[in-house]
Amino acid sequence: MKLLFIIISFFVGITPLLAKEEVTFSKCVDGDTIKVLQGDKVITVRLLAVDTPESVKSGSAIEYYGIEASKFTCDKISNAKKIELEYDDNSNKTDKYGRLLAWVFVDDYLLQELLVQDGYAEVAYLYGDYKYTSLLQDRQAVAEAMKKGIWDLDKKEKWISKQESDDEDHNDLTIKEILVVIAILILGYFYKNMVKKLNKYKKKVLKK
Repeated sequence: MKLLFIIISFFVGITPLLAKEEVTFSKCVDGDTIKVLQGDKVITVRLLAVDTPESVKSGSAIEYYGIEASKFTCDKISNAKKIELEYDDNSNKTDKYGRLLAWVFVDDYLLQELLVQDGYAEVAYLYGDYKYTSLLQDRQAVAEAMKKGIWDLDKKEKWISKQESDDEDHNDLTIKEILVVIAILILGYFYKNMVKKLNKYKKKVLKK
C-alpha cells in the first residue's frame, strides 16, 4: 500500500511538468518570438533555447536568414491547427523582458526542433539542463554538416557583401541628392537676384 502511494505521488508530482498548455495564435513577431492568446490575454512567447537571426529588432540591422526564419515561424504558427506551450522545470518562466519562455508545439511538432534542423536557428541561451537540449544539439550538428540555412557560410558571405554594396550605392545616391538640392538652391538664389536687378532696371527705364 505504501509503495502504491509513492508511485501515485510520483506521477502526480510530474504531471504539471509534462502537461502542455493549449493557446491560440495572435500575431507573428519574428523567428524566435510569437504572440499567443491565453484566454483573452495576448502573451508574448520567446522560444526557449534557440536564437534566430534578427529581422525586426529596433535599432538592429537585418541579419542573414532573418527574413527567412521569421517567415518560417510565422507560416508554422499561423497555419497550425493546434498550438501548445510546455514550460521547462529547469528554466525561468519569463525572461528579463517579461516574455514567456517555453517549448512551442505546432500540431504536435516541436517548433524549436523544426527551426534548428532546417538551419533557421541555432541552439542558444542555455542556462540550465533543459528537456530538449540534446535533441536540438543533435539536429544542429546535422544542419551544420549539411550547410543548411545559417550554416551555409559561402552564401552568408555573398549576402553580406551584397548588403554592403547596396549600402554604398544608397550612400552614393544620397550624396548625389544632396548635391542636386544644393545646386537648385544656388540657382534659385541667383535667379532671385537676377529678377531683382531686372525689376530695378525696368524702373529706371520707365522713369526716363
